[in-house]
Amino acid sequence: MRVYVPLTLHGLAEAHRAGELGAGPFTAYAVTPALREWYLSEDLEELEYAALGRAALASLRLLAAEPGASPRRVVVAAEVPDAWTSVDPDRGLDPAALGEVRVSQAVPLARAAAVHVDAEDAEKDVTAAAEALAAADRGDEDAQFLVDGAEDHELLWFATQEIPHLVGSGD
Repeated sequence: MRVYVPLTLHGLAEAHRAGELGAGPFTAYAVTPALREWYLSEDLEELEYAALGRAALASLRLLAAEPGASPRRVVVAAEVPDAWTSVDPDRGLDPAALGEVRVSQAVPLARAAAVHVDAEDAEKDVTAAAEALAAADRGDEDAQFLVDGAEDHELLWFATQEIPHLVGSGD
């Protein structure tokens, strides 16, 4: 199963140093039955893009909780055995949990297929979105507009070999 793991650049640097994603269990996003039902598509590529978008929003939440973090959303796509994932049936149809899966154990970074990161020109919009996220969650339409502004930026695709460059380690 392909999972999309939300991170920050700091979290990506930690994963690079440790050689693994998460300590398990941790939350990631994938094409779940609820996501398929919500998205009304059988096109796997479209569904995976939707799961990536859910993970990007989760990355924005991580940024909102980490003041001073580099304002770029980060999502790592990784292949894991189905047995490593589970869906909480109580949250399965909760719109806030669409595509959410629990990964039961640390995922070796070698299982990563790609890294998706905001371009530098998205930083201003991502910062504004992170600051507005709590208000958007309370229904503030102006704040939601700012959150949507970050979502308008496509995440760039990077090969896993580029992680050292992304985190500035030069390894």
